[in-house]
Amino acid sequence: MAVSVSASFQIFGSDSSPPPSPGKRCKYVGQSVRALPIRILWVGKKRSQGAQLVFDEYFEKLKLYCSVNEVQIRSNPKNSRSDWRVQVEDEDKAVMNLIRPNDWVVLLDERGQDLGSEEMAELLGDAGNTGASELSFCIGGPYGHGQRLRERANLCIKLSSMVFNHQIALLVLVEQLYRSWTILKGQKYHH
Repeated sequence: MAVSVSASFQIFGSDSSPPPSPGKRCKYVGQSVRALPIRILWVGKKRSQGAQLVFDEYFEKLKLYCSVNEVQIRSNPKNSRSDWRVQVEDEDKAVMNLIRPNDWVVLLDERGQDLGSEEMAELLGDAGNTGASELSFCIGGPYGHGQRLRERANLCIKLSSMVFNHQIALLVLVEQLYRSWTILKGQKYHH
C-alpha cells in the first residue's frame, strides 16, 4: 500500500518537489502529533559494548514519546564470497518479509534526501497523518539495500553525506528520533 506524505518531503523516486529549506521551523511544534509506533530494521552484526550503551540510553529516552522496537537482520558475508549481489538479495528478502502492507517505510541511504533535525521532526509529524500503522526505518547491510526494498520505500533519507557502518547509523538514527520528538514537544534538548 502506498501512503502519501505532505508536499514538503520528496517521495522516493519522485523529483516533483524540492527538498525542505534549511533552518525552517518545524510546523508541528506545540501541536498534537499522532505518535506512530517506530520499528528500526537494521542489517548487521552484534553491536560493540560501547555502542550498545549509547544506543540503550537514547532508545529508553525515545520510549517516553512513542512505542519503538528494533529488529536485527544478520548479514551473511559467506554469501558474498561468490557475488555480493547474492548477499544483498538475501538481506532484501529478509527485510521485505518483516514489512507489512500498511507500514510507512523510510530507507536510510547515502543517496537519500538530506534532512536537518527540524525536518526530521516534521517527517515524524507527517508520518502520523498518513494512515499508516507503523513507521519503519531501514538500515542496510555493507552493500546497501536491495531493489525490492528500494521500490517499496515511501521515502529515502540520508543521515550524512558520509557513509556510516550499521552501528554508527543506528546510533545517529535513534538520537535523531529522540531529538525530533523533543522538537515536536517544544522541549529544550534541541537548540
